[in-house]
Amino acid sequence: MKKSLLVIMSLLLVSSITLAGCGSQAENGSSTGSEVQGSSTVKPFEITFRHALIGERRQGSLDITMEAVKKMEAEVPGLTVKMDGVDGEVNRKEKIRGEMASGQVPEIFDAFGSPDVKTFAKEGKVLDITPILEELGIKDKFINLDAWSVDGKVYGLPISASAEGVFYNKEYFASKGFQVPKTYDELLTLMDKIKADGKIPFSAASKSAWVPLMLANQIWSRLAGPEVTAKFSTGKAKWTDPALTEAFKIYQDWVNKGYFKKGELGLEYVDYNTQFINGESAMMFDGSWAASLFQKGGAGVSLAGKVGFFNFPPMPGGVGDQTSIMQDMNNGYAFSAEVAKDPRKLAAVKSFIKNYYTEDMQMRFLVERGSLPCMKLDEAKVKEQVKDPMIQEIMIMLIHSNSSYAAFDALVPADVTTEIGNQIQKIIGNVTTPEQATAAIQKVQDEANADAE
Repeated sequence: MKKSLLVIMSLLLVSSITLAGCGSQAENGSSTGSEVQGSSTVKPFEITFRHALIGERRQGSLDITMEAVKKMEAEVPGLTVKMDGVDGEVNRKEKIRGEMASGQVPEIFDAFGSPDVKTFAKEGKVLDITPILEELGIKDKFINLDAWSVDGKVYGLPISASAEGVFYNKEYFASKGFQVPKTYDELLTLMDKIKADGKIPFSAASKSAWVPLMLANQIWSRLAGPEVTAKFSTGKAKWTDPALTEAFKIYQDWVNKGYFKKGELGLEYVDYNTQFINGESAMMFDGSWAASLFQKGGAGVSLAGKVGFFNFPPMPGGVGDQTSIMQDMNNGYAFSAEVAKDPRKLAAVKSFIKNYYTEDMQMRFLVERGSLPCMKLDEAKVKEQVKDPMIQEIMIMLIHSNSSYAAFDALVPADVTTEIGNQIQKIIGNVTTPEQATAAIQKVQDEANADAE
């Protein structure tokens, strides 16, 4: 929700690599339904498109996506697309798992590349789209498909790229003479000043565990190193290692010092954003996707031009690159393996990929929604069209970051992810200790590692 986003920024700001258009059917050999029509009377058929673009905040992204869906329906005779909007967490942890077990998988569905789609691919339950990408001539147009690839074959595509960092209220900072912290000690001092001024230093909403885990993941990656989370499944690192326990102690200490809103365990992600938008909090640790809040149509459009973005500062005694950021190209769309048995459904999937993964669509998501591109874009067009100062700040942050790491939920099994979520909520509620929390997580990690052997 891989590899370095430096590649993205290099491509955006330094190189001039143009994403070739997918072209017409005649140009790339793509067939999107004409060969399956077969007669003057076309038999209607339906495919299901499972997405997580629900709620007002994601309406703009859904609107752009629907343009590709409408083109798909127009290109494939007889096709009707049933749009099925489901909360992303519910879809990932409940619905898709059950559907994979039953064999009733939506033809197109919102998915996580690693580890989910990789696991489904090994079980033969998702479509190998490598031939489609080669036919459309776009396989090499993506910045990185590692999260979606198994043994050189591609089983899905990212929606966009993202990076995590600190959004801050520039107008408020300026009014108080606050500076962007360059060290961890400066951050602690800043939080104390913000609290003394009657504001919450950081937004908080922990009913869904992934929200606080964005910041927690950043802290443990600073202390134990950006590569540490990838080592848990190999046994080269343990959750009970001192640096990990210290990271959870720091998070609990922040809770107890009042750096977050009280009662956060009952608050949803929308509340997290609202605290920042209404000025209740001065900072918000979030993904670059949240930039859309401050653009046209966003809930925080009143703050347009007044929001900045900075990288989490280095931590004393931290291991490895202290400029490293969490970057992600792991959320996207995958396709049921059953599609291969029906030429018309296969044509529909091909049409969706052709119409959704284009330079124009990527640019629109970047400019209109603040979503970093997962495909290579033309530098000149980016410079011409990207005017948002906050997006420019995100790009600058990425340029000055020397490395990146993947989010924890792309690197550990689902059961471990669930346990990490359970324990961070217990930490926030002060019903466990950091030592007990890391021991509980390691127990589930050990079980998962044993099952994988």
